[in-house]
Amino acid sequence: MAKETFDLPEGTHTVVIGLGDLNGIMRGKRIPASHWKNICESGNAYSIALFAIDMTCDVWDTPCVNFDNGYPDFHMFPMTKPVELPWEPGVAMSFARAEGMDHNPVPIDPRIVLERQVKRAADMGIEIKVGTELEFYLLDPETNKPRDTGIGVYGLDRAAELEHVLGPIRSQINAAGIPIEQSNPEYAAGQVEVNIRYGGALESADRVVMFRSLVKQLANQHGYKATFMAKPFFEESGNGFHCHYSLWKDGKNMFADSGSLSQDGKHFVGGLQKRMAEAAVCGSPTVNGFRRRQPYSFCPINTTWGVDNRTVGIRIIQGAEAATRVEKRDAGADCNPYLLLASDVAAGLDGIEQSIEPSAITEGNGYEAADAAPIPTDLAEAVKLARESQWLKDVMGDDMYELALQQSERELEFFASQVTPVETARYLDNF
Repeated sequence: MAKETFDLPEGTHTVVIGLGDLNGIMRGKRIPASHWKNICESGNAYSIALFAIDMTCDVWDTPCVNFDNGYPDFHMFPMTKPVELPWEPGVAMSFARAEGMDHNPVPIDPRIVLERQVKRAADMGIEIKVGTELEFYLLDPETNKPRDTGIGVYGLDRAAELEHVLGPIRSQINAAGIPIEQSNPEYAAGQVEVNIRYGGALESADRVVMFRSLVKQLANQHGYKATFMAKPFFEESGNGFHCHYSLWKDGKNMFADSGSLSQDGKHFVGGLQKRMAEAAVCGSPTVNGFRRRQPYSFCPINTTWGVDNRTVGIRIIQGAEAATRVEKRDAGADCNPYLLLASDVAAGLDGIEQSIEPSAITEGNGYEAADAAPIPTDLAEAVKLARESQWLKDVMGDDMYELALQQSERELEFFASQVTPVETARYLDNF
């Protein structure tokens, strides 16, 4: 791939360069500005283990990365022009791409999974646009608990109380090149939601990786700990990652039909429904991620779909041509955006190509739809379905598929080997 030298903003002394790992966590290095030109021309070396570590940075032998091959290097090359970070004068950030030492893509780079689906769509004359909504908690770093109390969802008084940290998150992340549309308090103390404006699928996934990293940095600047953990408190609302999809061809929204969802849109929904269960691990790769998949929690437990209905798995927003879209609501805020978007897009494009009809539309409570196809509510079932899915293996590619499922299986093994404080408190004195 052609190398490009990006000019630095005036006054830059340090460049942050990074990309998304196996879990969509942004990892990279800080580079002195004096060394930047060389990075643009020759790349920046990292161990390929960056793509084969879990969220705690633990590493294990995998088919692509192991002690036998010595954990070889790959290179990062800047992909975007460095943008100033307003809260760190003299520091700019550039998003990177991965390149193997053989100058080919890295097989376990999750971004290439989505790249393949974007190319597939482009070959069909389709541009995919995605808007993302992410929920997260702002916590006291000493107690790991919210500083506020009670539910203040959409409350402008609660919003004002949090403005000293949410204001900078909106304005400064926007200034750093990620277009923020809005923020609001969500359905629990300390929980907020921020919406990122829609863009191309790859661009939107890149933005999620950067956004989560920058939110954590900015929260720390203001005395908070930000977490995108899917379910930090069992009794409180979980952190979701809602994806709003529209497909465009010849300058027109393929999902819009005189204020309603088009036939292409319905086939996209049909494709999503067909694959939601076997691809569930892409939206929730951890044990904790499935704790938020509970009835009556505003997180779906089946493949129902409906118009402007937040009890279903797939919500349709209708109206103006530009606004008509399909919202998929099951993923957790901690998942890898590349794998999530890639599996969603692959399923939706299959639906269009194969004219897959969706189930009957749900007009009432999606949780009570007796004939709705279920989606997994625990990781063990999600992994089982994924292991049985040749479709998912084809979408992800053999190496990425094996690595991602190995990580989830290791999470299951880790939790199975624990005796929790709850068990001790409940059983120690009573047996």
